[in-house]
Amino acid sequence: MAKIRILVIDDAPSVLKALQDTLEAHGYEVYEAINGEEALIRYREVKPDVVLMDILMPEMDGLSATRCIMGFDPDAKIIVVTAMGKRGLEKDCIEAGASDFIMKPYKTKDLLIIINSLVKDERN
Repeated sequence: MAKIRILVIDDAPSVLKALQDTLEAHGYEVYEAINGEEALIRYREVKPDVVLMDILMPEMDGLSATRCIMGFDPDAKIIVVTAMGKRGLEKDCIEAGASDFIMKPYKTKDLLIIINSLVKDERN
């Protein structure tokens, strides 16, 4: 069976590295982008199974990037991963097309459960 492809979008190199190491250790194939604009390009190149999307980034924020990705791939599986706890943000993300939302700091186990449930739904 092919490895599950995950596109991680975050402007913090330390977050990208930590997620890459964690996800690769669990058998995922990981790709990265450092802002929303790069995410759109990488999404089309990689065609990931799941996207992990930060919200606050330069160039294009995660909410705008989510809307754009959903515009050309309504079946995209996007999990918003953010430290920003602004009131109504989770609702805005879900309305933009995100499949799920998790706040930093999170437990790795919780993130893996969300990823696996999205992929399982897709492959069944």
